[in-house]
Amino acid sequence: MTVETYLAEHEAEAVATLLDFCRIPSVSTDPAFAGDVARAAAFVADRLRAAGFDHVEEVPTGGHPCVFAEWIVDPAKPTVLIYGHYDVQPPDPVEKWRTPPFDPVVSRDRVWARGASDDKGPMLIPILVAAAFGKVEGAPPLNLKVLIEGEEESGSPHFEPTVARMKDRLACDVVVSADGAMWRADLPSMTVATRGMSALEVTVTGAEKDLHSGRHGGTAPNPIRALARMLATLHDDDGAVIVPGFEDGARRPDPAISRAIAEVGFDAAGYFRGIGADLLDPLPGGAALLTRQWLRPTLEFNGISGGYQGAGTKTVIPSSASVKITCRLIAGQQPARVADAIEAHLRAVLPPGYRLVVHRHGPGTEAFAIDPDLPALATAEAVLGEALGAAPLRVAMGATVPIGDVFTRQLGVGAIFFSFATSDEDYHAPNEFFRLSSFRTGQQAWAALLRRLADGGL
Repeated sequence: MTVETYLAEHEAEAVATLLDFCRIPSVSTDPAFAGDVARAAAFVADRLRAAGFDHVEEVPTGGHPCVFAEWIVDPAKPTVLIYGHYDVQPPDPVEKWRTPPFDPVVSRDRVWARGASDDKGPMLIPILVAAAFGKVEGAPPLNLKVLIEGEEESGSPHFEPTVARMKDRLACDVVVSADGAMWRADLPSMTVATRGMSALEVTVTGAEKDLHSGRHGGTAPNPIRALARMLATLHDDDGAVIVPGFEDGARRPDPAISRAIAEVGFDAAGYFRGIGADLLDPLPGGAALLTRQWLRPTLEFNGISGGYQGAGTKTVIPSSASVKITCRLIAGQQPARVADAIEAHLRAVLPPGYRLVVHRHGPGTEAFAIDPDLPALATAEAVLGEALGAAPLRVAMGATVPIGDVFTRQLGVGAIFFSFATSDEDYHAPNEFFRLSSFRTGQQAWAALLRRLADGGL
């Protein structure tokens, strides 16, 4: 029996494991789920032990734990460090889910659940593959180390210090991330660049308490009105960020990615229909849309609150109003400087009679780009092309995956993304799903990748 045959014959068990994993509501950003996050870490550790790893431990970080494991076959052989994360995004708005977010459902050859695509399905794949090598061949073809974190969806505030503290134990020849995503299900792709991140929450306060809108309307400060006016000054009419200093230090993108954008023939109308939005008039070209998604920095409002949020009417002038903001950054932008620029601008446009508090969520993350000449990248591209029947396209990712930059700086090695999630699987949104076809293909491809890396593909 081959490893590939073993994986195919044990598909039902693998899917059952994924469903059990997805039932754990490991929402790292909400303290109410702390116990469930701990359960998810224990679940990962148990799966690694069952797979045959020599050493498995939950590593304290100051926040949610990382799970570290290693399987040292022969110190003379190459070593691959596998990365993933076991935490998930909040399921909100829950009412828009067609099925309960933490009660996974298999339908249309897909698993529907929060975290199925990001990142529980993809990160489970290399663990299943390692187990298959152990069962069939006695061990993997090279040394494996695994580091699975529990705070990726809340900004990874403790991840880099943990990597720095463990750098000797994490020593390897290359990092392969099971997190990330291919661009389209019908087009093989390798992500070679990701955007950075800066996140903050802004609160505007007027009176010290909520006030009756009849008694005080027209005279008392209304923070919702003030905040709305302030936020409207951050973008122009086309949605471009116009905050002074926001793009300081930004560098021109890799021309290879710009060429890929021009060649891929992105369907702008299909994009808007796919997300359920009306077409713009005039409709921008597909290349222009992809350039905005991959290569331009953004400033987005992720949530806004203030005053009464329940059913019906409550006639109050709220004491405060808040907005959650995240910015996706391109190469050269510094997260702290971006946050400085936004805060300075908001303070400059704050109306008289209001107070402003800005809370920054962690230090942020810089943009990352893979060395285009990294041998492991070419190896992974070859494996992916064979698995999916077409040469993969090198693409950028609009999202932020901070680990590439962390591992490069702390361990001095390259990192590649080898994830079988795709960007249409509604991660971070209601009705997230993961294609079981990708789950199957991913296991076969990871088995091939580990063999190629062991045979000189590094």
